[in-house]
Amino acid sequence: MTTSVATKVAIIGSGISGAVCASTLAKNGISVTLFESARGPGGRMSQRREMTEDGRELHFDHGAPYFSVSNNPGVLRLICEWQSKGLVDEWNEKFATFDFASKQFLDIEQEGLDKKYVGVPGMNSICKSLCQEPGVESRFGVGVGKLEWSDNEDSWSLMGLNGESLGSFKGVVTSDKSTFSQRFTNVTGKPVPIDMGKFPEIPLKMTEIPVNPCFALMLAFEEPLTEIPIRAFSFKKSKVLHRAFCDSSKPGRSRNSECWVLHSTAEYAQDVIAQTGLQKPSSATLAKVAEELFQEFQSTKLGIPPAFFKKAHRWGSAFPAISIAEDEKCLWDAKKRLAVCGDFCVSPDVEGAIISGLAAAAKCSEGLCHL
Repeated sequence: MTTSVATKVAIIGSGISGAVCASTLAKNGISVTLFESARGPGGRMSQRREMTEDGRELHFDHGAPYFSVSNNPGVLRLICEWQSKGLVDEWNEKFATFDFASKQFLDIEQEGLDKKYVGVPGMNSICKSLCQEPGVESRFGVGVGKLEWSDNEDSWSLMGLNGESLGSFKGVVTSDKSTFSQRFTNVTGKPVPIDMGKFPEIPLKMTEIPVNPCFALMLAFEEPLTEIPIRAFSFKKSKVLHRAFCDSSKPGRSRNSECWVLHSTAEYAQDVIAQTGLQKPSSATLAKVAEELFQEFQSTKLGIPPAFFKKAHRWGSAFPAISIAEDEKCLWDAKKRLAVCGDFCVSPDVEGAIISGLAAAAKCSEGLCHL
């Protein structure tokens, strides 16, 4: 699909917010180029593929384990559409809390009380599909290092991390917090891609969004953990573990092995980051974290055997601690056609990200109509 620069929009980040925005704009006839520094789409909704030493393939939803929705009509329409395409299914499991003090499950919810959805066959299935729709050009493994606005050209120029040109665009949507956060410099050593001080219509409070870091532990067992009656639960009175999910109990997953994902508490992750820094964690750090999280899991006294696969992953800034644009749903500079969207704008969950992506698409569509 070839279009003029007047109808081109760059989207930075292929999490659910950016992917929903890209798909919605494309359906409105606007050409979209999506840039994602990772190898594939999904962000926190990505799925991890791992190979064991003996050649077995394992998959883990190591970020968002599931999502739920309220009565937002726009989100409900999308869920119905995704269900009709086989991208989403309900995860019919009871959720509970495990109390470390009493070693008991508490607050076991009634089955079907709240609908919980998962992507099929992985949480990233939704973003994968959205990023492949007509009108969306997805460029994975391409990080954006700099964005420049030109009043003379009335357009944006994007450059890669090494200064290479990524093209000119009439509008930009960023769903990636690192685009405007000092964390970008802390991790890469390079200047922040965009100086939000030049965009008075976008509040400066967004430049440093507080986040809750987290370590995810991916585990695989030869046999089902029969002493655990609940497939999804949070932890009470643990300084190390926040929640646990049995991935292999979800619809569309392989049952060849029993796969679990554990999430650490934010406090535990903050302590590790304080000692090791924000740079990519070393294999030694991840191995130490994996062992500590697994030992805490075993201390539940739930008869947890050794795992044949055990690997940790760090989410440094994926879980926002606040919402910065609850009323507007996204941030928008009309003059320069710059939108900021993400779960950090509405609510720190998948539904909030979807709502924000839809809002950014609406702002962009309206802004481009006036050109």
